[in-house]
Amino acid sequence: MKKIQQHFIVIFMLLTAFSASACAEKYTEGKQYTKVSETASTKAEVREYFSFYCPHCFKFEPFMEDLKKQLPEGVSFERNHVDFLRAASPKIQAMLTKSVVVAEQLGMDKKLIGAIFKYIHVQRAVITSEKDIRNIFVLNGADGEKFDKLMKSFSVNSRAKSMKKHQETMAKKRAITGVPAVIVNGKYRINAQELDKNNFEQDYQNLVAYLLTLK
Repeated sequence: MKKIQQHFIVIFMLLTAFSASACAEKYTEGKQYTKVSETASTKAEVREYFSFYCPHCFKFEPFMEDLKKQLPEGVSFERNHVDFLRAASPKIQAMLTKSVVVAEQLGMDKKLIGAIFKYIHVQRAVITSEKDIRNIFVLNGADGEKFDKLMKSFSVNSRAKSMKKHQETMAKKRAITGVPAVIVNGKYRINAQELDKNNFEQDYQNLVAYLLTLK
C-alpha cells in the first residue's frame, strides 16, 4: 500500500510539473500578464479592483464569483473597491467601499454586492447617502442595526483604508488605470484582452492558477 501511495505521489508531481511547464509556454510576461511589482504579497491572493459604477465590472461579477470558487485552498479572493471613477463623488464611493466590507462581515457579500450593482445598472437608481445603501441592504435581508454598527466600526474602517492604500499603491505603479483589474499575489496583473476569446473563462482560470505558482 505504501509503495502504491508513493507511486501516485510521483505521478501527481510529474503531472503538476508538466502542467506548469505547459502554462509557461502558453503564457508570456508582457502579453497575457504584466509584472507590476518586484515583491509578492505575504499571502497567496487574487485581488479584484472594481467599482460599482463600472458597467464592465457589473458584467464581470458572475465570473468573479465562479473564479473565487475555483481558487486552490489557502488562496484568498479579495475585492478591492476603488474610488476614482467620476460617476459619483469620492465620499459616496468611499461609503460603497465600506459597504463591501460590511457585506463580507455579514456573510452576505454575494447577495448584497449583486444588489448594489443591480440598483445602479439595472434600476438606474442613484445613491446619494449612506441611507440609500442601508435601504438596499435591508431590502435584501440584512439587519439594519448591524449595518449601522458595522459602518462605524474600527474593523470596517480599517479594512476600507487598507483597500484605499492598495488602490493608491497600484495606481502609482500604473498597475491599475481602469477597472476591472485583477492582480495575483500583488505582483502580476492579468491582461484579459490577450486571452482566448473562444474559451475565455477557462483560459482566465488557467492563467490565474499559473500565476499563483510563480515567485
